[in-house]
Amino acid sequence: MKTATPATARAINDRLALDLLIQRGPLTAPQLRELTGLSRPTVADLVERLSTAGLVESVGEAEETRRGPNARLYRLIAERAHVVGVDLRRTGFTAAIANLTGATVGTATRRFDATGTTGIPKTPGAVETTRTAAAPANAASANDGARREPDLVASLAEAITQAADGRRPHVVVIGAPGMVHPNSGQSTAAPDMPGWRPDLPGELERVLGVRVLLENEVNLAAVAEHRLGAAAGRADFVLLWLDEGVGGAVVLDGRLRRGASGGAGELGWLEVGGVEFCDTIAPEVRAVIAPEELAERIAKGAFAAVSVLDPGLLVLGGSAGRAAGEPLAALVAARLATKSPIATEVRASTVEGDAVLHGAVLTGLDLTRDEVFGG
Repeated sequence: MKTATPATARAINDRLALDLLIQRGPLTAPQLRELTGLSRPTVADLVERLSTAGLVESVGEAEETRRGPNARLYRLIAERAHVVGVDLRRTGFTAAIANLTGATVGTATRRFDATGTTGIPKTPGAVETTRTAAAPANAASANDGARREPDLVASLAEAITQAADGRRPHVVVIGAPGMVHPNSGQSTAAPDMPGWRPDLPGELERVLGVRVLLENEVNLAAVAEHRLGAAAGRADFVLLWLDEGVGGAVVLDGRLRRGASGGAGELGWLEVGGVEFCDTIAPEVRAVIAPEELAERIAKGAFAAVSVLDPGLLVLGGSAGRAAGEPLAALVAARLATKSPIATEVRASTVEGDAVLHGAVLTGLDLTRDEVFGG
């Protein structure tokens, strides 16, 4: 059996310490020793190594009652790198920039319309702006009667730059409707979205000068649900997305499953009673049917995922799934139990705020921490 080389052991120890500083905030060397089980010399070496690398710094001393000098507190230098997450919808988008701890330090929102915007509460301690997305210079005027298509690349670049406020993001992660090929990272089906272009990730990358990744928005919502919401601590679950559109995402063995071409979890395409599942529970339909009927329709579509995947947990996400809460979840669970002997718990989403945006930031943080921290 191979043993870790000294360099590998150092990298593992460094990452362990950095993850603890993210989770718990400033810590002393004795606290790091207690939490990691590492020896005094090993912790002293890693603190020196991380300080030299510009990843941690001393921020004073711990308040202790014992005799002698107090131990120094060390914190992660969260400003070392930043990531941007974007929730791109048919009506507009929101971009958020976060530091290495995941704390949001700036946001910007744009709406796709020519009539003005609605203000959005400012994130405490963050830069936040809301305005109408820019149309190309040669676009038809509002008086021409033609729909003005926004220059989506320019609008995204401008909003991200403003939210960043001089900070250079390490990576930008965009969540958008539609399938995204897991290998190429390209959209395989153009979303019905103002100003969309197939080369959007690459063109935005060229304009910003940073890496840009595109991901299906429901997949990103599933990442957030797994880390922060109703599926926390669960290795397997299916997310049913009930929002402007209907979709789904699959997590098995703790990993997001995209499928061979990015279509895993697209429950909306299922045919139920001769009608596409997404049409049976579309927003305009949900608004006029009783909760019991909605639960029955959801159960009919979810039955396919439950039968094939046996996930053990179905999460009702999106604005409608979260708003309906546990009462709808209980109704769906009861309907599913009559259709399948496979035990399936049903929960409403518990992610606070914008799940897609949270998932985009979390995905960006995973990539950035791996690259900045190493190991």
